[in-house]
Amino acid sequence: MKATARAHGAITIVNAISTGKGAAMGIDLYTEATVEIGGRDVEVIIKENPDEDTTLAKAAVKRVLKLVQMDCGAHVEISSNIPIGKGLKSSSAAANAIVLATARAMNLNLSDAEILNIAVDAAIEAGVTITGAYDDACASYYGGIVVTDNLRRQIVKRDEAPEDLFVVLLVPEFKSYTKFFDKNLLKPIASFVEVAYRMSLNGEYWRALTLNGILHAAALNYGAKKALDAIRAGALAAGLSGTGPAIAAVCNKDVMNDVASALSEKGCDIIIAKPNNKKAYSWVGGSVAGFG
Repeated sequence: MKATARAHGAITIVNAISTGKGAAMGIDLYTEATVEIGGRDVEVIIKENPDEDTTLAKAAVKRVLKLVQMDCGAHVEISSNIPIGKGLKSSSAAANAIVLATARAMNLNLSDAEILNIAVDAAIEAGVTITGAYDDACASYYGGIVVTDNLRRQIVKRDEAPEDLFVVLLVPEFKSYTKFFDKNLLKPIASFVEVAYRMSLNGEYWRALTLNGILHAAALNYGAKKALDAIRAGALAAGLSGTGPAIAAVCNKDVMNDVASALSEKGCDIIIAKPNNKKAYSWVGGSVAGFG
């Protein structure tokens, strides 16, 4: 009764907090969770970040156990190369991977929709999301580009992400947790975010990402200079991901180094990622793999 699952990170195209509707694109950073059923309690080890809160992980496991009315615990090991608390959907990836691994360990045949709903419910219970982050959860689980109605938990539009592009990420040292976020800060920009959402419905993903990013950077007092610098350097789009602090720039390979140089800032990391179209998946047994 042991299984491992992998789910990927994502970047924001349209932030759903102010309107309840959003869009996101999967990237190839990922989280793996190994779940072994047994014991009395749910024990969680987050390998790269042992001091992080484990509430989400425990809620995800317990919700799957509750489905079959099993009164037992589990041992969970999580490993990830997605920076936590940066707006790159680490919570969605973790919830998806944990639910998928737990279901596989218990030999439960759950549908994609059931796995996503359990993961989103666990995220709401743990307080790591405001709208349920259905857009982030779907981009993490299915890969590609998704446009969603988060309040109805519906995918409105879905496209393959262009795999010939690159995603350059500026990742500051500090973290921004959604559970401490004041959504009232975004009320003044809601009507403009709606415009970005309509752009995404029309397939204008890069215009939507840039408009959304600039709007949220201004509303949250991050400043939009770095995103604009990336666009000047040749990026197709650039803007704040989630509620930050990471900035994501989408670009072609020939300008990738220029975009990375434009985004570079003292005390911040630059991560180069690729769009991801791979669906989350699981396998029986094993341990967390792929990390040195």
